[in-house]
Amino acid sequence: MTSTAVHNVAILGATGSIGRSTLDVIARHPERYRLQAVTAWRSKEALFDVCRRFSPAVAVLETEADAAWLRAALRDVSLSHIEVRAGESALCEMAAANEVDVVMSAIIGAAALLPTLAAVKAGKRVLLANKEALVMSGALFMDAVAQHDACLLPIDSEHNAIYQCLPPARHGGLASLGVSRLLLTASGGPFRERPIGDMRHVTPSEACAHPNWSMGRKISVDSASMMNKGLELIEACWLFDARPEQVEVVIHPQSIVHSMVGYTDGSVIAQMGNTDMRTAIAYGLSWPARIDAGVEPLDLFAIGRLDFQAPDETRFPCLRLAREAMQAGGTAPACLNAANEIAVAAFLDERLGFLDIAGLVAETLERVESHAADSLDAILHDDARARRVAEGILAERYAGGARA
Repeated sequence: MTSTAVHNVAILGATGSIGRSTLDVIARHPERYRLQAVTAWRSKEALFDVCRRFSPAVAVLETEADAAWLRAALRDVSLSHIEVRAGESALCEMAAANEVDVVMSAIIGAAALLPTLAAVKAGKRVLLANKEALVMSGALFMDAVAQHDACLLPIDSEHNAIYQCLPPARHGGLASLGVSRLLLTASGGPFRERPIGDMRHVTPSEACAHPNWSMGRKISVDSASMMNKGLELIEACWLFDARPEQVEVVIHPQSIVHSMVGYTDGSVIAQMGNTDMRTAIAYGLSWPARIDAGVEPLDLFAIGRLDFQAPDETRFPCLRLAREAMQAGGTAPACLNAANEIAVAAFLDERLGFLDIAGLVAETLERVESHAADSLDAILHDDARARRVAEGILAERYAGGARA
């Protein structure tokens, strides 16, 4: 991508926290970026506001009823030239469209897999803020990146930090780069120091109150259980061709060091910054250049100290479950993710206790046999089966937010 051309950007998930931050960065650089296409799935009113502000060429929602509402709303403000479409196929076609140069994948959960793969297969620059697509499809996803000459840039703050700390040459594996380990930092979430016994009565609002980051509800719960860090461990293995034992999770309550890379000569390189996703988004949009992201400079004097500690897997069993799923391979990570999505949704609906999230995931993994993840059909089949099994366990074993 040249620095002088205007690049057309599509945002999958334009109304979530990552989508909104991406819109902010784009708005700061109208000479560089144009919003070509947006999706919001169910948030039709929020998508209308985005369309009115940026006037993209295409907007996609989940249902035809919502699409019809948006068409009418846009006609009322003289924006009927915006093409409004509906459904998953429209989502995939939008991500792969010739008019699109850059795709921000910011949809939450497994729903991002197919449109993100469509963007990869179209050879786009893909900014990956969704971790589940890569967790589910692993080698298949990375093979598609190589086969179609796509440019994949991680946007999760941890993986973006590792990317920035690695040498420019990425070929030949970590050993050839002189890398001995990858250190993923984690804040520890809101329950890092709460007595485990008290966590049985955690409410959704408490779990969603992250001490450092502003995130959506599902990701906030994953952060509180540290499943988010487990999924990031799996993602790091695929992104950087690392073995699970080469990825070390480090609790860092201040969330200033976003991640680190350890080298064979004993040195450790860290990427630091404020807790603002616009830094990683701007890096992905402009790479290999850098642009203003609207983020305040880091004030080390105000921070004063940086603390680090090992994670307690008794407190956070989801971290262990994720590592074991990656070690098992095949569709096990997809099943892990599917079961966790069911468990988190049940917790947010107050049908499952917070400490039972890990239990539901573990029991699902015990009941569901994983297979080789050598085709999209196999991955989606086991994802669907894991969801059915998890729902069945939820009905059998849990009621009213507590173990039956």
